[in-house]
Amino acid sequence: SAVEIGVLAKTFIEQGKLIPDDIMTRLALHELKNLTQYNWLLDGFPRTLPQAKALDKVYKIDTVINLKVPFEVIKQRLTARWIHPASGRVYNIEFNPPKAVGIDDLTGEPLVQREDDKPETVAKRLKAYEAQTEPVLEYYQKKGVLETFSGTETNKIWPDVYAFLQTKVPQINQKSSV
Repeated sequence: SAVEIGVLAKTFIEQGKLIPDDIMTRLALHELKNLTQYNWLLDGFPRTLPQAKALDKVYKIDTVINLKVPFEVIKQRLTARWIHPASGRVYNIEFNPPKAVGIDDLTGEPLVQREDDKPETVAKRLKAYEAQTEPVLEYYQKKGVLETFSGTETNKIWPDVYAFLQTKVPQINQKSSV
């Protein structure tokens, strides 16, 4: 079932490993079955060449957007993230810090860092991501559907991505959740 696959996927994430292709592909394709009447945007899938090829067997992909952000920026942002486990409230030391360091604003309970946000885990994930994703970018580049946007901040990258998306989906508006 999708729940069992999700539980299995979580164990890989907590160890700083990427989810194996077969598990990730089954999860993604299962979800996409319900969206055949819509245009859709996938975030984080496909991440490997086998995933990309499996997706291409079922669907025609017309655009791939690559957000090129330096790994140090990603690492810094992820390791700055802390959560209140009971409520799921998320804090970021840089741009949404708690009022008191390490303490939830509402309950006064301690905040924790998720296993997959710890510096050593993030570094492992980013190295694995780079090694597995580069062939995917090359694959879609050869197909002529890859668009790359570079930057370090959402408010600098988003206007370019938005302008590009408007050429693909003219009815998209600024309030769309992409």
